[in-house]
Amino acid sequence: MDPEVDVEQIAETAAPAPRMTRQQILTIISMASVNFSSMICYSILGPFFPNEALKKGASQTIVGLIFGCYAVSNLIGSLVMGKYIVQIGAKFMLVMGLFVSSACTIMFGLLDRVPSGATFISMCFIVRSIDALGFAAAMTSTFAMTAKIFPNNVATILGCMEAFTGLGLILGPPLGGWFYQSFGYEVPFMILGCFLLIMVPFNMYILPSVEADPSKDSFFGLLGKGKIILICYAVFTLSGGLGFLDATLSLFAMEKFKLSAGYVGLILLGLSLPYCLVSPLIGYITDKYPSTRSWFIVTGGAATAFGFFMLGPAPFFHISSQLWLLVLMLSVVGLSIGMTAIPMFPEIISYAYEQGYEEGLGTLGMVSGLFGAFWSFGMFCGPTVGGVITQHLSFEWAAAVQGGMALLGAFLLAVYYVCHPQQQQQQQQQSVRKDSRAADERTPLLAE
Repeated sequence: MDPEVDVEQIAETAAPAPRMTRQQILTIISMASVNFSSMICYSILGPFFPNEALKKGASQTIVGLIFGCYAVSNLIGSLVMGKYIVQIGAKFMLVMGLFVSSACTIMFGLLDRVPSGATFISMCFIVRSIDALGFAAAMTSTFAMTAKIFPNNVATILGCMEAFTGLGLILGPPLGGWFYQSFGYEVPFMILGCFLLIMVPFNMYILPSVEADPSKDSFFGLLGKGKIILICYAVFTLSGGLGFLDATLSLFAMEKFKLSAGYVGLILLGLSLPYCLVSPLIGYITDKYPSTRSWFIVTGGAATAFGFFMLGPAPFFHISSQLWLLVLMLSVVGLSIGMTAIPMFPEIISYAYEQGYEEGLGTLGMVSGLFGAFWSFGMFCGPTVGGVITQHLSFEWAAAVQGGMALLGAFLLAVYYVCHPQQQQQQQQQSVRKDSRAADERTPLLAE
């Protein structure tokens, strides 16, 4: 018998992996808890912190900068952590990121005892920036370990993880507001900070250690590829749109439709709930049929643009704003962002491997850091630029600008895919080769 054929037959029977091992299930639970707890701590400030900061002598501009510094620190942290993930260690980075975030969350709950004025503002910037570094470490290692431990199901697992991310964003504001109204400023931060702290020993025990050699490749080499630049721009437009909505949507809805803060919170479910529901499905489809990634990214980008154009709606449509239309378009944006964001990470990984990058934790960490950096850059620019346009023109025009940026990204990627059809065939062939190595890559890592 030909030994090569025999190995291929064994790999084909092993690749489907009829059920996950106990270690894999616990790993998924661990990473889901990281995504959920990190995002709920990120979103908890919205309902009550701005008002508390104003009482402490901070202006509205300063409050915006306190929120913005989180994205800037996250951007820097994502690049650094992604570059040195092998030297630091993926598991150690995740555990320490959780520990730092938990400590900063608890410290943020004590800032109401700090003297008002410059002292309070300075401490807010310091604690929030350090918290962002911890978040960057945890999320960068989570993305990289997901791709390493589940090499043939990256999009599926990420889709499930994003469902918990969306759940954290959904529950953060109402839980934070309820705890604040019932128990005061400190309690929401103490409860969530302690929850994060509990996750530290849990992840130390559950997560496997991943050994790897440092990558010789660089961010700049990866960013020099045209396809990577276009995908990173699309990532930037998606997170920029979400950041823009965080900063402006509530004020627009309250002013336009005379809604209370509680009803605005319900409206925001129209954005996050569809994203939670569609992410696992998109992940499963794009893992099973890798050639559909490009279709989902382009179509999702166009749908995102349509949602933002009609959110106002844009003034050049001459359509009056309606509450039902606003909720419907938020749902469109939520669905389309799920369609676009989930396939992007495995798409970048596949392209990096096609270009000769080493198949290991070093490259995965680099891709994770790159993805996180551009996402953070969008989260900083979206509310900043969108807020300026809203202030000088209107929310309708600002939303239209966000839609135009998303449409440009979808169009450029569509042109690229049309001009490079051979890369789709290479991607399919690479997927087949990866399936043949599935058992070898998973078994040593996940052995009981």
